[in-house]
Amino acid sequence: MKLIIAEKPDQGLKLAAPFSFKKKDGYLEIAPNHIFPNGALLTWAIGHLCELVPPENYDQKWKKWSLETLPIIPERFQYRVSRAKWKQFQIIKELVHRKDVSEIIIGGDAEREGEAIIRIILSQCNNHKKIRRLWISSLTPKAVINGFENLLDESQTRNIYYEAISRACADWLVGMNASRAYTLLLQQKGIYDVFSTGRVQTPTLALIVKREHEINNFKSESFWEVRAAFNMQEKYFEGKWHKDGETRLKEKEMAYKIAQFCKGKSAEIQKIEKERKEFQPPYFFNLSALQATANKMFKYPPQKTLDIAQKLYLKGMISYPRSDSNFVTKEEAAMFPEILQKLSQLKQYNKFFPLPVDSIINNKRYVNEKKVTDHYAIIPTEQVTDPAKLSIDEQNIYHLIVERLIAAHYDNAIVDYTTIHTLVDGRAAFISKGKEMIQEGWRKVIYGEQKEKSNEDDEQDLPSLKEGEQGIVQQATVKEGKTQPPKRYTEGQLITLMKTAGKHLEDEELVKVLNQTEGLGTEATRASIIGVLKERKYINVQKNLVYATEKGKLLIEAVGKSVLASPEMTAKWEQRLSEIGDGKASPQAFMEQVKKLTVKLIEDAVKQSKSWTFDHIDVKSVKASVRIGNRNKSAKGNASFGPCKKCGGKVVDKGTFYGCSNYNETNCDFTISKKILGKTISQANLKKLLKDGQTDLIKGFKKDEKSFDAYIIWNNDKSKIEFTFKT
Repeated sequence: MKLIIAEKPDQGLKLAAPFSFKKKDGYLEIAPNHIFPNGALLTWAIGHLCELVPPENYDQKWKKWSLETLPIIPERFQYRVSRAKWKQFQIIKELVHRKDVSEIIIGGDAEREGEAIIRIILSQCNNHKKIRRLWISSLTPKAVINGFENLLDESQTRNIYYEAISRACADWLVGMNASRAYTLLLQQKGIYDVFSTGRVQTPTLALIVKREHEINNFKSESFWEVRAAFNMQEKYFEGKWHKDGETRLKEKEMAYKIAQFCKGKSAEIQKIEKERKEFQPPYFFNLSALQATANKMFKYPPQKTLDIAQKLYLKGMISYPRSDSNFVTKEEAAMFPEILQKLSQLKQYNKFFPLPVDSIINNKRYVNEKKVTDHYAIIPTEQVTDPAKLSIDEQNIYHLIVERLIAAHYDNAIVDYTTIHTLVDGRAAFISKGKEMIQEGWRKVIYGEQKEKSNEDDEQDLPSLKEGEQGIVQQATVKEGKTQPPKRYTEGQLITLMKTAGKHLEDEELVKVLNQTEGLGTEATRASIIGVLKERKYINVQKNLVYATEKGKLLIEAVGKSVLASPEMTAKWEQRLSEIGDGKASPQAFMEQVKKLTVKLIEDAVKQSKSWTFDHIDVKSVKASVRIGNRNKSAKGNASFGPCKKCGGKVVDKGTFYGCSNYNETNCDFTISKKILGKTISQANLKKLLKDGQTDLIKGFKKDEKSFDAYIIWNNDKSKIEFTFKT
């Protein structure tokens, strides 16, 4: 009999859906069928069941934060089972060691994290049985059955496991050591807060702070432009004065002199330039492009887009969302006619049919097996669903994905750009610009999402004109303007910025050149990194614009020119990790480099700290993020219920809630309300949560007039409390 281990319970149910099965406590029994003649067992992790052990598990001296004990470099990294998920681990372990189980199938998400989650569990279970790998990019019944019929040998995906654990251990080393170093060194300067650092988060923060400084240091300057209204034999248009292509004048008086000179003067069209441009339909989405577009269109934070896409994936409506590819193989392209036929029956999309292009199976812009990485692009599956049955958020994301598939079957959009050069009184040169849509093409499908860059202020509907035509300047005016500082990044632009390792590229054509990424983080982790920067109060987002806080600025000033803040350095790491996943680089050699870098990071921090001053920090403006001064000792008289899950401080009674005693010193925001959904959280349960990561079963929570029983657990990954239910 075979044992299938999924990554999550809902994923497990999707993998079992094509078969007849019975639910058991923490697993499913699949009845015998043509794929599993003896039946099968299917169980699941609950995300990351196992975690890297904390420093004190290697050596007790590492428990206390001290510069003298740095660097913390374990000889061999160890994992442990999360206390809150111990029960499910025991279920998996018992199934792994059942005598009738002869083979184990890894059924986690088909990427490095899904690989690592299951393999680490199997390692903790001391598994020695044969392993095979289910590798699918959608959860439709057809895809699931095909996947089980074509299982991979575990050796084919082993390298991405090495990549995942190399990434996790490298991040642990850098984050653990640099965070302690900078926190302790800043304490010596009287700044009491926990300063979390990371291999990806700190270079990302450095890019945001750099933009913040560019904005703050920008000095706006006034300029003036001269505009003329022309009348060419009752044909009217406008033009802008220029000299050698420069339309802005720095002297107000000169602008008014030019305008005064031009009024009523004769004008002649010297030259008309026409340029025809064709715009190809946009690429299929990868995750970064989907997040950037959803942020631009709907102001969705990147994590929200990923969460919505994940729901659509689990419903079987779209392919795997954490893809970094914009392409599909011919196998997927062969499914497009069926998918499009189903879409044509829906009211939302039937106006786009029939399609101008019958098939794109031979179009390498979309169908290119060599450019498909672990997963193909995000596309709708054959399990087409009426969008009206979805939530508004799900509709929005599904529309974006569907529209790209439809648009790929349309012709290019063709636009004529016209530039008219007009000379006034033989001396003053003016330029006028306009455009004309010759062929709408794919823009019939996608409106507003994709626009070529243009200055709308310059464009106008131009009349039919010829070179040599003459007329007069009916009016000449002066318009004053001011130079504008660089724009703040949106969250969507920040995703693109991370993907391109600091090269700010909005053009999707250019972004795709860097698909073999040397970027910051991965498709799956970029949104969570932005979330971490928010949680650490290094950035805040207002009206979709990203601002660096004083705490964020202070950390980056402290880090200075250390490689810890270098996007290029981190990008090279990502490249090396990718090579490990491809079997082209050694995990051991990579980790040795990381250990050497860890030592250097601490040495750099200690050396740089001697010149820190932070005189420019405005204490009043950073009260919410950084406290500068002596430690507040007022909370020490309160009885402690246990260690804070965020910073290790003491959790004390705060009146209507329990909170961290370090709040006044470090702004640690760990809190637990004394009453949650109508139930009082007892001190005994609080102590159990702080010690074990989980309360006893609490009965009678009430929400929306419904009652339920649940445990309260601490989620280390998300740094918050959650409910978990009795299985």
